[in-house]
Amino acid sequence: MTPNEKWCEMSRIRIGAAVIAWMAAISVVAQDQKPTPPQIPSSGEQQPKRFVENPYDFSVLPAIPEFEHASPSIIDRSIVNGVEFLLRDQNPDGSWGSHVTERDFEIYAPVPGAHHAFRAAVTALCTSALCEYYGEDPRVAIAIERAQEWMLKQLPRVRRADGTAIYNVWAHAYAVRAMLRLRERSGVIAATKTALDEAINQQLQMLYKYESVDGGWGYYDFEYRAKQPVASSTSFVNATVLIAMFDAKQAGFELDEKIVKRAIKGTLRQQRPDFTYLYGEYLKDAPMMGINLPGGSLARSQSCNLALRLWGETKITDNVLKTWLTRLYVRNGWLDIGRKLPVPHESHMQVSGYFYYYGHYYAGLVLDELKPDERGPYQAMLARILVDHQQPDGAWWDYPMYNYHKQYGTAYSLMALLRCRADH
Repeated sequence: MTPNEKWCEMSRIRIGAAVIAWMAAISVVAQDQKPTPPQIPSSGEQQPKRFVENPYDFSVLPAIPEFEHASPSIIDRSIVNGVEFLLRDQNPDGSWGSHVTERDFEIYAPVPGAHHAFRAAVTALCTSALCEYYGEDPRVAIAIERAQEWMLKQLPRVRRADGTAIYNVWAHAYAVRAMLRLRERSGVIAATKTALDEAINQQLQMLYKYESVDGGWGYYDFEYRAKQPVASSTSFVNATVLIAMFDAKQAGFELDEKIVKRAIKGTLRQQRPDFTYLYGEYLKDAPMMGINLPGGSLARSQSCNLALRLWGETKITDNVLKTWLTRLYVRNGWLDIGRKLPVPHESHMQVSGYFYYYGHYYAGLVLDELKPDERGPYQAMLARILVDHQQPDGAWWDYPMYNYHKQYGTAYSLMALLRCRADH
């Protein structure tokens, strides 16, 4: 095949894929654009199995689908295998992940700042996962100590890579959560707790510093590259930070409430009546774009609903949380088709592979908001997805990202799967 013929063939494939995606988008739009106003009571009965779901009515819960539940022993074995992967994969300096890649295509990451932020965020996630692990393996304690030493030394140095890439916001948010877990461990001496507290406050200050001028946070600022980012408020980044800040507040840390309120408002501006969320506020004039529809928001809705619920948004009822947990299972194909694809936003609904385990992690955190005796079916659905996607080496991954993907995917999945255990 000549280069010209190959180009023509690839063009036909792309056009065909675009037509399929367009037809799928029309189908979802037709389903989701019913004129019924939202009804959001605090409780409701489960729908009969043949009920056609009104996406704006949360008074009745969608039916739980039939599927084979993962047994407790399978879930436990999956967790142990994931922990074993993290223990094997930890770097000699105590961190996880690296910039090393053998691929021809990688996402934009100005050196060295972007990779410093990536490694810090991934190390924080892996540390949180090991801290939450129920086991008493002494190797886990050693790995946690090594990671703690690395974070206390490296986190104060994390900054944005340049005026365009503000990846450091992920590192600051996940570092806050990791260090909160580190300080909660039994046997932490006073000096270590003081060092962790100082580091948490420093990371919170960094989040304040990189707040967007309109409130909330984004991770790109291609237009102005100002000292204070002019990045568009991004719904899921807001949610990630707000959840970390809520945890810090619960632990007794003082927050800048004005910054919190601005982030909440920025997230609410991106909320649609069915609790889908715009990808970013810059897409406010394109609400029907695929990425802003339910299929595109499937992962974001978990974190955004949780963040707003934690900060007192009463519209986010148990029924809203349960409905979106069910949707994550029954509509999982929207995310799964994009899983492991190498180009961002190339799948249906402009989904990127790296949406996948992010969404399932926050679905796990959503489980904590439900009453213990009501979690069962939602735990089972989430566990079924995660157990089935674990790799033979014990890892999970959704997007080939330098050498960070298996580490963050495994950390996200472990923390979600731990919440699927019956004794959680």
